[in-house]
Amino acid sequence: MLGAVSTSFPLDGARVRFAGATNIGRKRDHNEDSISLPEGERLCIVADGMGGHASGEVASRLAVELIVDHFNETGKQQTLTWPYKVDRDLRTHVNRMITSIMLANLEIWERSQREARFKGMGTTCVAMYFLDDALIVGHVGDSRSYRLRGVELSQLTEDHSLINDYIRMKRVTPEEAENWPHKNVIVRALGMKESVQVDILTEKPHMGDTYVLCSDGLTGMIKDDQMQHILMSEKDLDRAVERLITAANEEGGVDNISVVLARVEAA
Repeated sequence: MLGAVSTSFPLDGARVRFAGATNIGRKRDHNEDSISLPEGERLCIVADGMGGHASGEVASRLAVELIVDHFNETGKQQTLTWPYKVDRDLRTHVNRMITSIMLANLEIWERSQREARFKGMGTTCVAMYFLDDALIVGHVGDSRSYRLRGVELSQLTEDHSLINDYIRMKRVTPEEAENWPHKNVIVRALGMKESVQVDILTEKPHMGDTYVLCSDGLTGMIKDDQMQHILMSEKDLDRAVERLITAANEEGGVDNISVVLARVEAA
């Protein structure tokens, strides 16, 4: 298990604390998930690779590295405002998010076309970027983002999965979906096609909010109310990450489990 690591960054009159870890789970022989916590930029990512024979872990690692690289490169163009304010033009940063994920998609797709051993590799991706007064989530696949605000846990992203399409079209109920045989079929991922549609959401974080990025190794094992209970009862962010991963393993740990948490705190 990659131990939980925390970092914290200043935000308008507040700060954001980050913690995260990835774990192989109990049934897999290697970990195809990759995570990234902020270093230069206030950006965190969870990617869940697929493709077997270690190509899934290549895809998820590529996604994380390329997205971070793009943010670092484009961030250098902002040196005039730093360390005072991050440029507040939301559109610029939404474009950074979309472009970075699309570039990662193209690189993964091209590599899977070029090299036989990488044929069919792909990865989900959920990334979160904090500005001084807003945050941006970019996402493809069935890795998720949640927000705990007060006592309410909300799922922010919508899974790009076959089962979710069926639920949306009212072909199956959420209850029936629990035991549906093709639960893990993803309809959108990085590396599936030459181009990819990136879902974007933006919102204004509030003091005390806790944000979650996670792979389906967590959400496939524990229910939302269990996640909510752990996040509300554990003030220490690193411990909260460990408790979520432990809970998923106790429920069977059938997949790799990755969790990144970001909490908005008083400066």
